[in-house]
Amino acid sequence: MAIVLGANQYGKAEIRLLHISRDDGSHVITDLNVTVTLSGDLAATHLTGDNAAVLTTDAQKNTVFAFAKEHGVDQIEDFALRLARHFVDSQAAIWFARVAVEQYPWERLGDHTFCRSGREVRTAMASYDGRESWMVSGLRDLTLLNSAGSEFWGFARDRYTTLAETTDRILATAVNARWRHAGPLPPEPGSQRAVEGGPGWADSYRSARDMLLAAFADTHSYSLQQTLFAMGQRVLEGRPEIAEIRLSLPNKHHFEVDMSPFGLENAGEVFYAADRPYGLIEGTVTRDGAPPPGKAW
Repeated sequence: MAIVLGANQYGKAEIRLLHISRDDGSHVITDLNVTVTLSGDLAATHLTGDNAAVLTTDAQKNTVFAFAKEHGVDQIEDFALRLARHFVDSQAAIWFARVAVEQYPWERLGDHTFCRSGREVRTAMASYDGRESWMVSGLRDLTLLNSAGSEFWGFARDRYTTLAETTDRILATAVNARWRHAGPLPPEPGSQRAVEGGPGWADSYRSARDMLLAAFADTHSYSLQQTLFAMGQRVLEGRPEIAEIRLSLPNKHHFEVDMSPFGLENAGEVFYAADRPYGLIEGTVTRDGAPPPGKAW
């Protein structure tokens, strides 16, 4: 039986980059974590150690820094797409590039003073195969909590079921969401458009985030699964440039503390916040007949 090389890829992971725009007296900082992944005609380096086709991961890191200097950063979708296209178009052996970017938020305290914010992390992932481009935007660790308006009952039972039914519980989660933009993407980065003729990346992101928040707040929940669908549905109904959204919602359990041993009554006021184990609810909400994802995910 022959032994052959299967699918493979390589790249530079978690390139930390802080960019400062000093165009005027009020600075703008952009704090990023960038991961580059490349694949293509790279069998020789695996099979014989011939590295002629290998663009070093150090060069990939340097390219990220150089592009930040030469082109700026601005919207992370444009930055990721510019890098992905560069790696494929400049290297004959590379057929496919994926660049994932995380952006960490900072709050302005003055013209050149900032405080690291505890908000969610904005994300973007650009993919390019030499002909077509795909963009997935998103966020992670968006922590939400409803102190009322959540129930959970009528679930399946077996001999190991001990969970009590409830018509009033805390519903809390840390939203991880990724949404795929419908194509085609603009032929060149820098237009700040989510799709040809569409809105800017920043506007699309802010609006999608606001819709996730609104749906979580507005939905009287009978399950976290129901809330997940309501959140995805709200984004797709409000943002025509988004074809599909994937949500991962950990159920951040809060258990009411039994205070009877202390001679006290706990009327839904004191809870124990358990960090693990936790329920993990995941799902995809898509448009019926939406364009196929290609290599976006």
